[in-house]
Amino acid sequence: MAARGLEMKFESYDMLLNACIKKRAFREGQRVHAHMIKTRYLPPVCLRNRLIIFYSKCDRLREARNVLDEMLEKDVVSWTAMISAYSQRGFATEALDLFLEMLRSVTEPNEFTFATVLSSCTGTFGFELGRQIHSLIIKRTLDTHIFVGSSLLDMYAKAGRIHEAREVFESLPERDVVSCTAIISGYAQLGLDAEALELFRRLNLEGMSSNYVTYASVLTALSGLAALDLGKQVHNHVLRCKLPFYVVLQNSLIDMYSKCGNLIYSRRIFDNMPERTVISWNAMLVGYSKHGMGREVVELYKLMRNENKIKPDSVTLLGVLSGCSHGGMENVGLEIFEEMVNGKDGVEPDIEHYGCVVDLLGRAGRVEEAFQFIKKMPFEPTAALWGSLLGACKVHSNIDIGEFVGHRLLEIEPENAGNYVILSNFYASTGRWEDVRMVRDLMLKKAVKKEPGRSWIELDQTLHSFHASDRSHPRREEVFAKMKELSIKFKEAGYVPDLSCVLHDVDEEQKEKILLGHSEKLALTFGLISTSDRAPLRVIKNLRICIDCHNFAKFVSKIYMREVYLRDKNRFHHISMGVCSCGDYW
Repeated sequence: MAARGLEMKFESYDMLLNACIKKRAFREGQRVHAHMIKTRYLPPVCLRNRLIIFYSKCDRLREARNVLDEMLEKDVVSWTAMISAYSQRGFATEALDLFLEMLRSVTEPNEFTFATVLSSCTGTFGFELGRQIHSLIIKRTLDTHIFVGSSLLDMYAKAGRIHEAREVFESLPERDVVSCTAIISGYAQLGLDAEALELFRRLNLEGMSSNYVTYASVLTALSGLAALDLGKQVHNHVLRCKLPFYVVLQNSLIDMYSKCGNLIYSRRIFDNMPERTVISWNAMLVGYSKHGMGREVVELYKLMRNENKIKPDSVTLLGVLSGCSHGGMENVGLEIFEEMVNGKDGVEPDIEHYGCVVDLLGRAGRVEEAFQFIKKMPFEPTAALWGSLLGACKVHSNIDIGEFVGHRLLEIEPENAGNYVILSNFYASTGRWEDVRMVRDLMLKKAVKKEPGRSWIELDQTLHSFHASDRSHPRREEVFAKMKELSIKFKEAGYVPDLSCVLHDVDEEQKEKILLGHSEKLALTFGLISTSDRAPLRVIKNLRICIDCHNFAKFVSKIYMREVYLRDKNRFHHISMGVCSCGDYW
């Protein structure tokens, strides 16, 4: 290049820049650009576009923007290349500002410009702008273009507007794996797991080709449903298709198996991974933690530090502290937290880490110490943190602190029905029935509504859903008949319904009837009449399991000699021969 000097022409510069882009050779590309300037070569628009792309690929956005700003003439590629560079690197504001500047210019955006800029339409302002961009797309009749459509439905899905996303998806004249994956992922990320699974099945029947991202999204949905048999089926399908085992897919498999209660499979995948990211470690650590396996959490954390390939992050330490708490290893947990405070792993503790310490101390019966710890925290205590301490006060009968914490909880979150339940149960456990009535009256006065409880059980790769006092299931008569039989049988074995779990002001007989209608009891009973003897029962609950249902599940396990796996909002309960892995503290 230096030898040829002024003889350098378009073809030579183009060839050199393409090579620099391919290898992300920043210094060499910079010298090509410098040579143009020194020789006063005036590159055409397409070559300047190459410079924008080159600098963008080398993560030098300022230099790329300088090239764009110096261009007297720009085409759609110039604008789109720079907008894409901003979008891909998370500079949403800059991408949107540049798009607006483009609209004020003489250059019309094309389908690729729209598809690119839509990925930056996040947050309240970004989404509103995205809706306006959608109007522009319709005016230019580009809404049926596959790239634009995929970006539109992805924008709506990420904003939680799944119905709008589905409308865009259904209106596409043709669909590719990107658009199909985007809509499935949208449902899964919003926790609409059954809908994601149903759509995946439909699209599969229609001949959709899936990639590793599609399967990762489906596995996320199956994790939410704790659908182990379906998860195994998807895993087998991935193996049969001989898809490359990308880390993201393996991470999803670890998460799915752990959330379905099969940690042996999770660990097998984890151990066989050729490379791991921090997400891989976190998925395995959190899996152990949710199952109350504190010793395994600590051992895996030590292995991570000894390997010294991946640095722990905030989630890692949260999983470890939570595992120590659920596993009754308070001294180890406190030691790890002290190391965090001293900056050993370079992770600064946040409110959730402090919450784990409160839980650690509370479980160990060190309620006063936990209370003082909250007072000295550098954060304002959250409702979740006070709720954890109130639970400890109930278990360890600390009335004075419990009463203060309970009222503090109602001040922070007066609309949360769960807080009233916790405080009511606390008063009931200490025999203060007048206060129980006061809490219930307060709940009615403030018109607080409790989120409806729902439970699921998977049988023969079909998910059966139940809600409280459910009468919609096809086998409802069998379920309720069996429930009455179980109630009598369990009472003879020592089961006493915990009526404090009912907040309604009704007589004891009615309270007992309400308790028998709880969704997890219905799911467990359905499992008993639908499976072979001694087959394990796996139930998932959308809320925290109540004390009475927990006791009921223990009797199911003990009398029918079943392994019961109950996953609630907080953790896993593995019940064997009437003994739960949570130690009756959750």
